[in-house]
This record gives sequence, structure tokens and C-alpha cells, in this order.
Amino acid sequence: MIGSQPDGDAAVTNMFGHHRGGPTVLRIVLGSQLRRLREQRQITCEEAGEAIRASHSKISRMELGRVRFRSRDVADLLTLYGVTGPEERQAMLALADQANEPGWWHSYSDILPPWFEVYIGLEEAASRIRAYEVQFVPGLLQTEDYARAVTLLGHPDAPGHEVERRVGLRMRRQSLLEAEEPPHLWAVVDEAVLRRPLGGAQVMRKQLRHLLEMTESPNITLQVVPFELGGHAAAGGPFSILRFAERDLPDVVYLEQLTSALYLDKREDVDHYLAVMERLCIDAEPATAIRDTLNRILKET
Repeated sequence: MIGSQPDGDAAVTNMFGHHRGGPTVLRIVLGSQLRRLREQRQITCEEAGEAIRASHSKISRMELGRVRFRSRDVADLLTLYGVTGPEERQAMLALADQANEPGWWHSYSDILPPWFEVYIGLEEAASRIRAYEVQFVPGLLQTEDYARAVTLLGHPDAPGHEVERRVGLRMRRQSLLEAEEPPHLWAVVDEAVLRRPLGGAQVMRKQLRHLLEMTESPNITLQVVPFELGGHAAAGGPFSILRFAERDLPDVVYLEQLTSALYLDKREDVDHYLAVMERLCIDAEPATAIRDTLNRILKET
């Protein structure tokens, strides 16, 4: 249960901690708190929906943090759930207001599909990002020229200004790795990622040198799955696993598709992908070998 807290923003900070991920994470945390309160009162989604003049599916979306929160809806739900203390209510309503504020990526909404907006918010909030890639260098580690080549592959008919907007968005995301408390990025890539001359040989050499620089950072780990390994546990394709410092946020598995994405947070799904990732890390070359590998490929490029 939520304890009595001081007024205003301090209450929100004390209750929910510091959230680097902005509105995306705040919505998820608030939704989780509302679900917990509803379940404690043994109230169904249908009953909660009736209280705010909405369907049970909207309650489900609210509890997953997938929609914006109306202050009136939150207030009505708190009343239904027996949260009557003014300090508690004020803190929850303040959190709802903060959760509705646009993230920095809102300025890219003209090129950003809604399903990827969710990922950027989660990425911003993650304390640990684990990724497996079979075709491209992970987006957070791409150079500008390499990112442009990737963008042109996916949007060959896009006008030049749109391409540059998409590249700019990717570069802006990378500032996360230079934050005061950056996440630990642990990426495992297929050897083909480092040998495919995307954008041409010159672009690829620059990308490989950039990876050499990035792997000097203590919060970046890079491993390579060599060709000679043959088949491996992640034959199904690329995926990412995001972990958060906030106790209310479960690990999330992200699976990107051509025109959409899947977000998996059920324990059994996450455990399956964690096991696959652990197997990949065991089968891949050790992280201590990455500089030798990159230098060898650079000499052969």
C-alpha cells in the first residue's frame, strides 16, 4: 500500500524513485500501482471500467501504461479503490500529470511510429540493455554514416530531409550512453554484422573503428558470435532485453518486426529469452577478445 507522503513532486519522487525514462516509465509505474490497488480491493476490470465510463480493455491498457491518463479517471479509480488520504491522492495525481508530459522524442513524431515510441521510452529508463543482432550494428553503437546507410535500406524512397531526420533521431538516442548514470549495454552480434560492408568499405571501416572506441567504455560490452560456431540458440532473429532499476518494472523483451513490434513481459517469456541470451554469451567469443577481433577484421577490410 502507498504510505502517506509529503506534498507535491517530492511525494512522487519518494514513492516512485528517480525515473530517467520520462513519461513512458511513469505511465507503466502508475498503471502498475493502479492494478495493485484494484486487485487488493478484489475489483474486476469491468467494474473499474464502469467507474470511469470506459471498457475493461481501457483499464487493461491503463494498467500496462499504454495510454495517457486523464486526471478525472485516476481520481475516480482512487476513490473506487479506497484511496482517500489527500497526500496519497495528490501524489498519484501528480504522477499522472508527469506521465502525460511528452518525452524528447515527441518532436520526432512525424517519423516515429507509435510502437517504437514505447521502445525509446523504455530504452531511456533501462539500467541494463542486452541485445542480439544478426544483420546490423546495434543502433546505440552506429556511426552517423552507417546509420544513414541502414535508414536508406529501410526507406529507399524517403526524401533526403526525412532520411536526415531519422539519422538525427538515432544519434540523439545515443546520448543515453553518455548520461550521468548510463545503462550497461551488452550486445552480442553475429560476425556477419562486422563483415557486411554496409554503406561501402570506407563507411564500414569507420564503423569498426568507432566500435573500438566505444568498447573502451566500462558500460559497454560487445561480443561476437563467430562463423565457425555454426547454428546457435538465437536462430529466430534479433531481440533486446531491457532491465530496470525500478522494482515495479519487469524485464521487457523487445522483438522488432517490419511494421510493428512485440513487447513481452510475462515471466515465462522473459526467462526463455534470458536463457537464450546466456547461451549466446557462452558460445560467443569472450568480451576480452573484442579488440583483437575488430582489429583483425579492420586489417581484412
